[in-house]
Amino acid sequence: MQALNTKKAFGAAVTQYEHQSSVLGCKMVVSCIDPSALLNKKCDVVYWLSGLTCTDRNFIEKAGAFEAAVKHGVIIVCPDTSPRGVDIEGDSDSWDFGKGAGFYVNATEAKWAKHYKMYDYVVEELPKLIDATLKTTGKKSVMGHSMGGHGALTIALKNGGAYASVSAFAPICNPVKCPWGKKAFGGYLGSDEASWKGSDATELVASGAAAKYPDILIDVGTGDNFYTDGQLLPENFKAACDAKGQKVTLRMQDGYDHSYFFITSFVAEHVAFHAAALAK
Repeated sequence: MQALNTKKAFGAAVTQYEHQSSVLGCKMVVSCIDPSALLNKKCDVVYWLSGLTCTDRNFIEKAGAFEAAVKHGVIIVCPDTSPRGVDIEGDSDSWDFGKGAGFYVNATEAKWAKHYKMYDYVVEELPKLIDATLKTTGKKSVMGHSMGGHGALTIALKNGGAYASVSAFAPICNPVKCPWGKKAFGGYLGSDEASWKGSDATELVASGAAAKYPDILIDVGTGDNFYTDGQLLPENFKAACDAKGQKVTLRMQDGYDHSYFFITSFVAEHVAFHAAALAK
């Protein structure tokens, strides 16, 4: 990975890297908050997966997570949300599909399958690059927001043992039953709705196929219009977890919306949650 630019915040290096992705078939950028040099030690990694329309920079510039990363000695890695630098007909027609909206799945529809493999990129390729480039312990956790919350949940639930913990802000918990998910899965995965269930956190838990975690932390704002519009469906996820004995801490935060004003209010608690799990 090649460093494009570096800033400093609370003593940590905040660096944007570029690399060629063999999985996605294009150049990708990824941003990291890295306190390892400041602390003079190898650090655990927390991956942050962003939501629809976002890039690798939204969390870096808006979440205010620098102090928490330094306090808890974790590297926070923020990948982009879709392949970039490749043009596919229809990839920019809407804000919730295509560019900026990879949904952390491996597309199976021929039109998208060559490049839209965000699941493999996040799970397989990126951690190897991060561990080879940064001073890491090799241990990792994952968190995300909205589409990225869906990504964090499904990736953790499908890869038991690979991640110490998982948390999410306003995640799309049951995409097979919401408009965003139906559009994305129909486009990337095809018309066979049964095949969608393996990329849905609620369905994974309900089927008994999900890895177990000591706890899953989820925050949702009661003033989130996407929650009230039925895009997130956190109650469905909690019901599935309750039925299978998976502990989930679902915190409904009064009056908060879907924005980074919400995320920055609770991000330090999420970083602390992951640091505690990684320390075990």
